[in-house]
Amino acid sequence: MVRRSRRDDPEKILKNLISLLERFEEKLVDSDLREQVQSLVPVNHKLRDLGGSLIDDVQADSARDRILAYLRKYPGVEVLGDELMVVAGISEYARRIRELRVEQGWPIFTGLAIKEALDDDLIDNHVREPEKKYKKDNYILVEDKQDRDSAHRWNLANEIRKSKDGVKSKLLRYFRENVGKRITGEELKYLAKGRSEWARRVRELRTEEGWPIVTRVTGMPSLPVGIYVLEEDRQAKVHDRKIPDPVRIKVLERDKFSCRGRDCGWNYENANKGDHYRTFLELHHMEHHALGGSNTLENLITLCNICHDKVHREKTPAVELLKLLED
Repeated sequence: MVRRSRRDDPEKILKNLISLLERFEEKLVDSDLREQVQSLVPVNHKLRDLGGSLIDDVQADSARDRILAYLRKYPGVEVLGDELMVVAGISEYARRIRELRVEQGWPIFTGLAIKEALDDDLIDNHVREPEKKYKKDNYILVEDKQDRDSAHRWNLANEIRKSKDGVKSKLLRYFRENVGKRITGEELKYLAKGRSEWARRVRELRTEEGWPIVTRVTGMPSLPVGIYVLEEDRQAKVHDRKIPDPVRIKVLERDKFSCRGRDCGWNYENANKGDHYRTFLELHHMEHHALGGSNTLENLITLCNICHDKVHREKTPAVELLKLLED
């Protein structure tokens, strides 16, 4: 049976640990190998007790609770797996992290999942430090917020993962089953059976197939790094699909992530929860793409879905839309 760490006053544990180490020093001189190893067993136990006692939260009695308490002290910060092993007081800390993620809905990412999203340019370069190298065995609590619906989503992900469909089809099915919900990169990576292509496939769904999947820099700046939302279960019209991400980001930044429609100004920050119709931002070609209009900063304007539909319905000319950018 695995021994659980015993929490106590850290100073008291430290004194006991020093005493054990002093006795071990004597074993090194005149004992055989097995006696030396056996004398280190209680030292190892005390070290785990010490690590588990560093979290002073009285509610953090289990290894899982201590891991969560530690991560919540440093949200958004890459934490070494070894740090979590210390505060957990057990070697099987990775299983406890998975429980926190899958069963309790805490958005805990491995460094690898963050790296894969960043490497495929789904997150703009200014979001991270250029020299930062996220590592596989490190962890990040990307947001100090629990998602209580996550257990249901993970069960669904497990079902979809077993299908014989390709990665992109699995991802799209999962998004369409969770319209408007925050989905983590860890969920998408799991659907792809750990393959790094998941990030590229999400990008293709957005830029090539026109599904309105937004991230922190592609439409919804309030999102944490590594979180994705399918805003609506519909594809953009064919001529609006292939706007390159670098151009899309520049347009959104120029327009301050807000609708430039006449007397509108809607964005995710000032959204009225009672407005169930105005729900997301889209880019509109002032000179229609189907008629030769280019995917350039000068030919694109940010509109909410309501204003976008209105512009198409009323066939608003490009010259009037250009005036909106000047206002």
